[in-house]
Amino acid sequence: MGNQLDRITHLSYSELPTGDPSGLEKDELRVGVAYFFSDEEEEVDDRTPSDCGFTKDLSPAEEGPFSVSEVEYSAFCSQECIFSKLRENEDLNVYSAKTLLTMCKPGDLLELVVAAQPPHWVIYEHDDQVIHLHKGEIRKDNLLEISSGRYGRIVNNRYRYRPLPPDLVMQNAAGHLGLSSEDICWTNSESFAAWCRFGKREFKAGGEAHSAEQQYFLKVHLDGSGVHTLVFRSLEDMIRERRRVDASGILKELSLVNGGKE
Repeated sequence: MGNQLDRITHLSYSELPTGDPSGLEKDELRVGVAYFFSDEEEEVDDRTPSDCGFTKDLSPAEEGPFSVSEVEYSAFCSQECIFSKLRENEDLNVYSAKTLLTMCKPGDLLELVVAAQPPHWVIYEHDDQVIHLHKGEIRKDNLLEISSGRYGRIVNNRYRYRPLPPDLVMQNAAGHLGLSSEDICWTNSESFAAWCRFGKREFKAGGEAHSAEQQYFLKVHLDGSGVHTLVFRSLEDMIRERRRVDASGILKELSLVNGGKE
């Protein structure tokens, strides 16, 4: 295991293949899907920009780009890089919701960020409208109204799966409007929005077939304490833990490879 992880953690991204070539899922492959109420905090609260973890205090007139203090990650399924949030490899600056709207196209994934909370993910529709999982309901809202002091960015390339065409992304999102409670099979806004864009059953709660060979490795880059590598059996579990770290900045005592610290 140690030799395998050493190879995983030192592969360059250019050496890694992309995700499922089709990005599509067949209904007959769906295994053990569990439907239950979203149990994660999905509040979009009323914070001022100065409360949101930015490197300087912002006035309402400032629109970005700005830098945010946040945990960085990379994630692998076996030896394939499936997720990357590393400042050295990409632009992690954020913008005001007003500026963000000038940059969006239908089907884009947007991430609203704030300190001490998991980020809130939405699918951009058109005319300032977004579709998202919020408070246990799939709903449509005005981005300017729900941003509530949060700044955001487009995160179409955060996951390295091949995206669906924009019309299918919007079909996925709009087709679930109004669902709530026991009809929802995503545990957070990120899983729902990512499922809309990529169509992969792994984003659904209980939608992944487990196998002894398949494992997910999450590399957590914490300032001052190195890189910690955690192991998960499903994409859902990995997403939940990463979002919990975003909210708390603290790692649980989970399965750590080689002691977890590099």
